Amino acid sequence: MSFSILSTGRALPRTVLTNEQLCRFVDTTDEWIRSRTGIAQRYVCMEESLTDLAAQAARNAMQRAGVEASDLDLILCATISSDYITPSLACTVQEALGASCPAFDISAACPGFLFALDVADGYFARGKAKRILVVAAEAMSRLMDWRDRSTCVLFGDGAGAVILGPGDGLRSLLLQTQGRAEVLYVPATRGNLPGRATGAKSYAVMDGQEVFKFAVTAMCRGLRHAIREAGVAEEEISWVLPHQANLRIIEFAMSKMKIPPERFLINIDRLANTSAACIPILLDESREQGKLKKGDLLAMCAFGAGLTSASAVIRWDAD
Repeated sequence: MSFSILSTGRALPRTVLTNEQLCRFVDTTDEWIRSRTGIAQRYVCMEESLTDLAAQAARNAMQRAGVEASDLDLILCATISSDYITPSLACTVQEALGASCPAFDISAACPGFLFALDVADGYFARGKAKRILVVAAEAMSRLMDWRDRSTCVLFGDGAGAVILGPGDGLRSLLLQTQGRAEVLYVPATRGNLPGRATGAKSYAVMDGQEVFKFAVTAMCRGLRHAIREAGVAEEEISWVLPHQANLRIIEFAMSKMKIPPERFLINIDRLANTSAACIPILLDESREQGKLKKGDLLAMCAFGAGLTSASAVIRWDAD
């Protein structure tokens, strides 16, 4: 016995930042961004806290599942951009929801949602939970140097959530890590102890070429591995929910897989890269659009700083 996804939810900030608006304070153009990434706009937190987004996504998922805060046995939040270093986002979400169950964060960068599902799987396997809330939420705009067009144009903010219950929806789930901090990182703050260097500001630093090479390999390898472990053929996959890091990476995977390109779900043009929140937001959008049918096989794959990657095949069991 593992889990099935009972419901989904999402939340986005109010503010939309288009490429044209971005060009007013960043040395770039709409054509430069679109041609290299496929991104036209992104949502950014100007008024909202990350807790606001995460809690709203959670409430939306809970309402659809008919689940109250008192029904939750565990809250897992995947994020690298919480409102606080401590307490965790899961703690502030628990407070916002009025829940009383254990709650903690998963820090695995962009594959964080899939890492959190793996943790949830362990709770179900041990019979420790019947209802688990998993929220992936990011305010990546907080971590950007908005003078650096190589990074700031790529990311957006948002939150996605799922309610999990016991079931057999999970067909495969694989996690991988290659410890290479220098490829993509955000320096930690260091306090102000006299005599000690304060260190660099906490902006994201990325080696774009290395990330791209890792990503195209990780996506194809991860999808193939997860599909093989699930015991199905690539042609049997109903939908692919790929990490929304760069449209060129997704298109490369399309060209290498035996899955028709039209089965790859994409929203990067509107939302950019919301890191750990990409897949659950895409999942909720697809549910809302009526694309997901009971029994569909969903292949998911994400990659990010660490370097980390994860892939999964999940049967859609919700009505």
